[in-house]
Amino acid sequence: MVLVPFVYSCDNLDETLYNQVAVSEFGSTQEEQNALVGIIYTGLQRYDALTILPMEDISGGSVVLPRRGGDWWDGGAHMELTMHTWTPQSPMSGSYILNGTNDWGCWYAAYHNITMCNQQIAMLNSSTNDPTIIRNSLAQIRGIRVFWYYFLVDNFGNVPIITNFYDTSLPKTTIPGQRKKVFEFIMAELDTITNFLPPGGPNSMYYGKFTKGAAFAIRAKMDLNAMVWNPEGGPKWQECIDACDTLFNMGYQLEPVWKNNFIPQNQASTEAIFSVVFKNGDGGNNILTMTLHYLSGEALNVYNWPWNGTCAMPQYASAFDTINDLRFQQSYLVGPQISRITGEQIYTSENRPLIYTIDVPRNNMEDGWGSAYQEAGARCWKWPPEDGLNTTMENDFHIFRISDFYLMKAEALVRRDGGNNGEATDLVNAIRSRAFPNMPSKLFSSVTLDDIMMERRFELAWEAYARQDQIRFGHFGDAIPGWKEADVNDLNDNPAWFPSGHTHYDLFPIPQGARNANPNLAQNPGYSQ
Repeated sequence: MVLVPFVYSCDNLDETLYNQVAVSEFGSTQEEQNALVGIIYTGLQRYDALTILPMEDISGGSVVLPRRGGDWWDGGAHMELTMHTWTPQSPMSGSYILNGTNDWGCWYAAYHNITMCNQQIAMLNSSTNDPTIIRNSLAQIRGIRVFWYYFLVDNFGNVPIITNFYDTSLPKTTIPGQRKKVFEFIMAELDTITNFLPPGGPNSMYYGKFTKGAAFAIRAKMDLNAMVWNPEGGPKWQECIDACDTLFNMGYQLEPVWKNNFIPQNQASTEAIFSVVFKNGDGGNNILTMTLHYLSGEALNVYNWPWNGTCAMPQYASAFDTINDLRFQQSYLVGPQISRITGEQIYTSENRPLIYTIDVPRNNMEDGWGSAYQEAGARCWKWPPEDGLNTTMENDFHIFRISDFYLMKAEALVRRDGGNNGEATDLVNAIRSRAFPNMPSKLFSSVTLDDIMMERRFELAWEAYARQDQIRFGHFGDAIPGWKEADVNDLNDNPAWFPSGHTHYDLFPIPQGARNANPNLAQNPGYSQ
């Protein structure tokens, strides 16, 4: 008899215990079925400011986590992530990739959640309940598993495909060819499950669920990145365009007010395709905790014990039209922090005024990294808190929102046609007209790939796409003056896409700890075996 252990309500993510209930007797009602599936959705909360977001955005050059006095050195992990100097054994790999002893660890998070999916699939496969209910629940669980493999094929590439919860043998990977297998597995899974998923489109009943919208969003991402992730299969520009059109036809549309995508009650956003559902307190959105200065509460009426960590990479933030682009004004916190109690300027423990700046000056640069002042750096303000917040936020994180797919379709059109495309220009201008209201001079007469790349940077800041985009546009290895040198092009495994070669840092290493546990895992090219 298989028992259902500690499953959760999918609707509000509150924990509900169903201990010692046989699967064959569990799931006969929709409430029980939601509970069984719900545990899979709670795992998405690792898509947060401690785990996946910093790995994507720091390595992609949009965010930096500088050392501030005695804080945030962590063995050099954040320096390595910025400079692209990590190895399978280095502090960055330990902190961001593998560490399973706390929430940090992207490899750990992905495979932990894949294992949970496999466990729930095994349970449902042994059930004698209504076959239609079981089939539809399995489709959602397999969809979440697909999402984690989408994350893995992007970041680690050559990863093992594990689908059988009861198979305890050590999986083997073979390079070259493993990334292609993962790519094809994802696409095959999407083909199998999509028809049995809940309908896509803005719908409160299915908010936070893996719907047909989520499936076509992943399909569009796979097609747009196909020349990087599966070059043998050739370009998939038209397929990406078709997947984006399917999403548009589901009813997703741009929010007239951009900020509505990020406010505390942002579940009503018409852009939200697939979201991480957060709630105040345990399991909440922790991005403000990660970014704000220790004393910010006095100025902002936010008392969530912040850590004074991440801030914008100066070159990234300064590329905005900082005067006219409302996305800059509503994504970054800059300027003096004034006490709501005294009306006076707040000072840091370094006896310096707490004035957030775009620039991040550093001193003591003998080790190449140095130390920044406590107030240095523009802070994240994209997800504004409720007034008086004293814990983590309930603002949900939309992993996929429709504005992203406007820009993806525009990119695919320009790449397909080898240059200017009127529809692509209209799609980009739809995004820009919202960011620059009543400023027609800010709209494009035609768009280039560089225009689209920059528009993605402005629209999707802090949303964990910097690394993926920089790789696809060929700029991941670029130098960032004052912060990192250009990566050395040391690979040439896809000359059609990288004609002058590319760097092995485009993939993170398979963590050494995982390879110690399973010697059958081949290391990614360019890293020590």
